[in-house]
Amino acid sequence: MLAVIKTGGKQYLVSPKDKVKIEKLDAEEGKKVVFDEVLLISDEDGKKMKIGEPTIDKASVEAKVLRQFRDKKVIIVKHKAKKRYNLKKGHRQCLTEVEIGSIKG
Repeated sequence: MLAVIKTGGKQYLVSPKDKVKIEKLDAEEGKKVVFDEVLLISDEDGKKMKIGEPTIDKASVEAKVLRQFRDKKVIIVKHKAKKRYNLKKGHRQCLTEVEIGSIKG
């Protein structure tokens, strides 16, 4: 079973027992989370497929929150030649790792 879910402004292709790093969710570690915005549900070989317009009604994906963490630092550098302008910034994104449980729909 495969599904495409939408969360945090991004879309993820998931299947049961997958571990996925997504944008930060307000949930504690060990708690269950339900994703209601399911865009597509398919079987493994792609013969049976439900496509939402834009989402599938009464479809959901359950997941368990494994951990909350921050990703590696990304360095942003801006430079303008001959203008003495240099800028260096760093950014660490907050992420949530979830394990996909069941796909209903």
